[in-house]
Amino acid sequence: MSKRNSQANKAAARERLRLERERQAKKDKARRQVVVAASIVGVLAIAGGVGYAVMQANKPGAWDAAKDKTLVKPANTTGEDGTTVVIGKPTAKKTLEMYEDPRCPVCSVFEQQVGSTVKKDVDAGKYKVQFIGATFIDNGSPGTGSKNALSALGAALNVSPEAFMEYKAQLYSAKWHPAETSDKFAKDDYLLQVADSVPALKGNAKFQKDVQDGTFDKWALTMSKKFDDSGVTATPTLKMDGKKITGANSDNAPQDPAAFTAAIDKALKG
Repeated sequence: MSKRNSQANKAAARERLRLERERQAKKDKARRQVVVAASIVGVLAIAGGVGYAVMQANKPGAWDAAKDKTLVKPANTTGEDGTTVVIGKPTAKKTLEMYEDPRCPVCSVFEQQVGSTVKKDVDAGKYKVQFIGATFIDNGSPGTGSKNALSALGAALNVSPEAFMEYKAQLYSAKWHPAETSDKFAKDDYLLQVADSVPALKGNAKFQKDVQDGTFDKWALTMSKKFDDSGVTATPTLKMDGKKITGANSDNAPQDPAAFTAAIDKALKG
C-alpha cells in the first residue's frame, strides 16, 4: 500500500470516528432532554396533585354547601320553613311531639317496641303526631348519617305522610338500623336499599332522585336547627301540651306499649 493511500485511509477513519462521536453526542443530548422533560412533568404532576388536594381540602363539604342552597320544603309540611310535620286525623284534638335522631339507638328501640302502638293510635284519631328531627349524633359519633337520613325522610314525606311513617319505621327497624358508631345512613345507596322495603318508595324515580340529589338537604339542616332551638337535649323525647311524657319513675320516654299507653292516656286527660 502506498504512503498516499495509507494517509487517505487514516483520514477516512478519523472522519468516521468524528461522525460517530457526533451522532452519539446527539443521542446523549436527546436522552438528557427526555429525562429532564420527564422530571419536569413529574414535578408539575406532583405540584398539580398537591394543588388539587389543597383545593379539595379547602372546598366546602356537601353539608357545608347545603347551607347555601335554596330551601325546598317537602309536600305535606306547613310553617314558614316547612318544618312543621304533623301527621294524623285533623279531628284529633291533641298532638304528640316526637323528637328523634335517625342514628339514635334508643329511638330505634322505642320505634321497634312502641311504633306500632303509635301508628294504631294515630290511625284511630286518638292524637296527631308532630315529628321534630335531630342530627346531633353526627357530632358525637362523627359522620353525616343523621343529616342524610333526615333529608331522605323529607323525600319520603314529599311522597306522602304514610310513606314517611313507614320509611321512618324501617330506618329504625332491627334489620336496617346501624350501630350508633356506624355511619351507614351517610350512604345514599343504603338509604335507597331501606326504601325498597316501603311499597310507595320502591322504584319511585322521583324519590330516588331527591335522595341522590340531596333535594331536601337544606330542609334537613333547617329541621335540625328547630330541634336545637327547642331546648330538648335527648332523643327520643315525647311531649304533649308542652309536658314531657315519661315512663313511671323515669325521666325517659316509655319503652314498652303498656307503659306508653298508660302515660299517653294520662296526658290526654290532662
